[in-house]
Amino acid sequence: MKNATDTAVTTAWWDDAVIYQIYPRSFADGNGDGIGDLIGVLQHLDYLEALGIDAIWLSPFYVSPQADAGYDVADYRDVDPLFGTLADFDRMLTDAHARGMRVIVDLVPNHTSSAHAWFQAALAAPAGSPERERYIFRAGRGVAGELPPNNWNSVFGGPAWTRLDDGQWYLHLFDSSQPDLNWRNPVVVDEFKDILRFWLDRGVDGFRVDVAHGLIKADGLPDTEVNAGMIEGGGNRGPMWDQDDVHEIYRGWHAVLEEYGDRMLVAEAWVSPAERLSRYIRPDEMQQAFNFDFMTVGWDAVGMRRAIDAALATNAAVGATTTWVLSNHDVVRHASRFGLSDPTSWPRGIAADEEQPLFELGLARARAATLLMFALPGSAYVYEGEELGLPEHTALPDQLRQDPAFFRTAGKEVGRDGCRVPLPWDSSRPGYGFGPSGLTWLPQPAVFAELAVDRQAGVRGSTLEFYRAALALRAERALGTGEIEWHRVTESLLDLSNGGVRVLVNFGLRPVILPAGATVLVASDDGAVVDGALQPNRAVWLG
Repeated sequence: MKNATDTAVTTAWWDDAVIYQIYPRSFADGNGDGIGDLIGVLQHLDYLEALGIDAIWLSPFYVSPQADAGYDVADYRDVDPLFGTLADFDRMLTDAHARGMRVIVDLVPNHTSSAHAWFQAALAAPAGSPERERYIFRAGRGVAGELPPNNWNSVFGGPAWTRLDDGQWYLHLFDSSQPDLNWRNPVVVDEFKDILRFWLDRGVDGFRVDVAHGLIKADGLPDTEVNAGMIEGGGNRGPMWDQDDVHEIYRGWHAVLEEYGDRMLVAEAWVSPAERLSRYIRPDEMQQAFNFDFMTVGWDAVGMRRAIDAALATNAAVGATTTWVLSNHDVVRHASRFGLSDPTSWPRGIAADEEQPLFELGLARARAATLLMFALPGSAYVYEGEELGLPEHTALPDQLRQDPAFFRTAGKEVGRDGCRVPLPWDSSRPGYGFGPSGLTWLPQPAVFAELAVDRQAGVRGSTLEFYRAALALRAERALGTGEIEWHRVTESLLDLSNGGVRVLVNFGLRPVILPAGATVLVASDDGAVVDGALQPNRAVWLG
């Protein structure tokens, strides 16, 4: 692990960093209100250090009405009382740095909350006013302006426009409580540079940029035949996504970060093909972009090989390293996706009346895919709880759901609550030790008891100890800065080397004989190798 204050390194710290995503409301509750907070993060920094990660990424903790779990920001320069105070943040940051861990914070620039002071001022101001020019307001179509300005849909379902009493409409690519900012307005550009400096001055090490491909909309806001909600894996370049002018924004942000030294930006940009994504990480823009092609391809040998090669080649062409990720707060956990009858499918949540994943199969494949991911050069992202093998919660009662996507689609899209359930720390305590009161803002499934940290720490063969072992060897062998060489690739096998480590992943139905004389360094589970053969749905590192 690199020291958080050491800039005298030959490669940038993010080039090979393992970054752990913390979804604050679900990580750990420090005050007993049933919602995770910054004190909860502070109390578990030792756990993260022992896991072997290099940095943490905090999903939004800013002042917010929480209509979309904090991705509706009302004040970008303060901590929501739900999560603590700025003093709590500063203490957490200092303690993380003291452990050699860097801290990345989420930035939500596409939209604000409707409770933000800017939008409240816009509501009070007339059409055409400077206050409204900070957002995207338009007159409607139809005889009396009764129709939306165009046919765009919200990512969360329903129209992307809401009409005010004065007849004007405002754009919201997400919930109606999340009005889109007008990034062609220099006032908006300057405001966010100031927000960057606010957190950089406090000592943060970087920013994850939410909806990075959506800030600029096509001139004239033309109608589209593409559903605005189809942003995963489809290479959607509708007029609301991936416009060329967006790169000027990130060149400006790059210049701001250069004032502070070794700080980084990572883009959440659902963009394909890989060549389009690589534009976000050119030398004068961001430092990283999430490689969603690798995540969305599923449990598929040929698809994973294709995604790996494309990412490495296109990122190398712009002088950037790539990132690898299998789960996050917006998608069904990969331990559950890989347990479906079609492990390449991409469900938008899993409901109780839909196909239920096979737990053991999904977990075996998830651990194997993770071992592959950790062997790849570049930076790896881990979503909280995946190191415990947590599955998606597929039996949440509808009356407890909170994801706006569930409500805006009238339940047709079950939403993301199932991957956001509070973590289990202690199987013997109420709420599995999530906090001192036993309260949890979403209920936990019974299987979390056997997956709690206290049931896995120090236990040979547990998913937690598997992650710790793999991450330790990844760091020891410097796999994140290595190069891969492919040996065999079939529909049932991936076979490659990196840094003196041979990696085999068995996607097939039959065991695969290991190379003669090979020594097992790390296996995806204790049953991965039997009589010198790698079993189906397993992976191994060999020396």
